[in-house]
Amino acid sequence: MTSPLAPTTLGTDQVRERLHDLTVIDVRTPGEYASGHLPGALNIPLDHIRRALPELRHAAGREDVLLVCASGARSENARKLLAEQGIPAAGLAGGTNGWAARGYDLHRPAACDTRAGWSMERQVRFTAGAVVLLGLLLGVLAHPAFQLLSAGIAGGLVFSALTDTCGMAAVLGKLPHNRPRAADLDATLAALRCR
Repeated sequence: MTSPLAPTTLGTDQVRERLHDLTVIDVRTPGEYASGHLPGALNIPLDHIRRALPELRHAAGREDVLLVCASGARSENARKLLAEQGIPAAGLAGGTNGWAARGYDLHRPAACDTRAGWSMERQVRFTAGAVVLLGLLLGVLAHPAFQLLSAGIAGGLVFSALTDTCGMAAVLGKLPHNRPRAADLDATLAALRCR
């Protein structure tokens, strides 16, 4: 059994040196994972982490667990959830974006296996912008009350920044293109059990 990771966040250089000794779990959506992930990373989206707790506990008993997302926010949420269950894990400082910025390799599934998608951040920006524009347009063409839609999105973005949460991302994460296929998640959990 490995000793728990002392730091809760590891730098990209530390991870690169130890990558072969880590169980890397990417907690982004399947579309984001398909756009590029750390070598050897398994995809268990954040909202499926609870289902994977037995496998993650087993993996943490064999080697250190590293949680990864785009920037580090979702992996920190996953790390806290695992910590509450007594499962030690660390996050990657700067996430996959930081890894790529250092020039380190990202793996992408074969073209026939991908469901190419936008990052969650890009989906949120697009959706928020589209709703704001729609609210302003309807406010001019139909009724000024529609401008409240734009104000609601603005308030939601401010709340999101202050609390470091994103309700829109949670809703968008439920869309079919952001959900793992049941067979994919089952295969990932089986691979995690076999490591």
